[in-house]
Amino acid sequence: MLTPLLLLWPLSLALTWFVAQGIASKPFDRALEFNLQALTQFVVSQDGQVTFNLTPQARDLLRADDSDLVYYQVLDPRGELISGEGDFPPPRDNEAPEPGRVLLRDDLVRGDEVRVAYTWLSRHTDGERLVLMQVAETMGKRSTLATEIIKGVMVPQFVILPLAVLLVWLALVRGIRPLNELEQRIRARKPDDLSPIEESFIPQEVAPLVSSINDLLTRLKASLTTQRRFLADAAHQLKTPLAGLRMQAELAQRETDPVEIRGSLQQIARSSARATHTVNQLLALARAETTGRTLPSATVDLARLVTGVVRDSVPRALEHGIDLGYEGPEEVPPECLMEGNPTLLQEMVRNLVDNAINYTGRGGVVTVRMLVDRFSGVQILQVEDNGPGIPENERELVLQPFYRALGTNVDGSGLGLAIVHEIAQQHGATMSMQDAETQGPQKGLRASVRFEPRHDEGHGHP
Repeated sequence: MLTPLLLLWPLSLALTWFVAQGIASKPFDRALEFNLQALTQFVVSQDGQVTFNLTPQARDLLRADDSDLVYYQVLDPRGELISGEGDFPPPRDNEAPEPGRVLLRDDLVRGDEVRVAYTWLSRHTDGERLVLMQVAETMGKRSTLATEIIKGVMVPQFVILPLAVLLVWLALVRGIRPLNELEQRIRARKPDDLSPIEESFIPQEVAPLVSSINDLLTRLKASLTTQRRFLADAAHQLKTPLAGLRMQAELAQRETDPVEIRGSLQQIARSSARATHTVNQLLALARAETTGRTLPSATVDLARLVTGVVRDSVPRALEHGIDLGYEGPEEVPPECLMEGNPTLLQEMVRNLVDNAINYTGRGGVVTVRMLVDRFSGVQILQVEDNGPGIPENERELVLQPFYRALGTNVDGSGLGLAIVHEIAQQHGATMSMQDAETQGPQKGLRASVRFEPRHDEGHGHP
């Protein structure tokens, strides 16, 4: 702030100087006009001749000023000198005479800057022959008054400017002190301290910034908590199949009976398959939780994607003796296409279908259904089976990683529905579970994912 003040100060003085010049000139201009009008009374015309009869009192008036010199000149209509100074500068050539009107100009007389008052006088009966009279005064009094005005302005500024700088400095030091304290508090924090910054003693100007930092810390804490939970759960889930692999390998090394060795190898194969499935599920969950929002999105035909997953799952369903079918359109109408990540959406559909196949017994039925409302743009994906279902009080719990409903003898990791729920949230969709409308002793399960249209997308045709 000091630099602009030092730059503006000379500019302020220059503007004050011009203003002071104008203020100082006005009273002296009026006095000069009065002297000119007083002297015009002594210009008379006799017998066609113009004369200037200056009285002693008028001469004393011209010499009364001790600080400035006064010059005058009277010219007849032919431009010949009647009285006064012969080297007096004439008016501008392009200036038309106006009888009786007093005009002012700046000029030079004998090398001195002067202020000139002049007028034309009509002293002839024809009114066309004009007499020029001029009175000039040096600029001493005007400069003295302007200088006094500048001094009156400069002296207070010499006092006010340092005082203003001092006050600004003190104000800035006081205003920045809370920022320095905030900086020290942040620097003193431990690396694992992600608690929000106290907002009670921070300047109002940086309150939005601190609030944004607190929001970032909250999200970072949640992300780190999710990562720690993920690592702990992953280690726990992988411990069992890896321990089984090690135990079966040790047993196979000690056995000599080919039948027992073959049994151990079969157990090793099952344990490795379980470990592989768990690792794949963990990777899918990690990708959905941490990078779902940053993966590139594209226009997705959800019906085409679902039919592709169903088609790929048919061999596995036949292996389990399950009737897998699809109900719905082959393609979504163009006005209902959605924006999303195809990889994650495909993972979501595959987990729903795999979950239904795993928990539906041999001879069961799994139906994948797509419902599309082309007027509202809503798309609903349903996967329905006639398996044991999930009790209503456990439907919220199965959405958590590694939770498995009791009473099922299916080998799984408990991650399928958690992955579906996370990917649905990434795409602004909602997941729900209801009892399936099937015939048989078991309730079955219908898992639904509802995709709402984006606000910036247009839907519907008459």
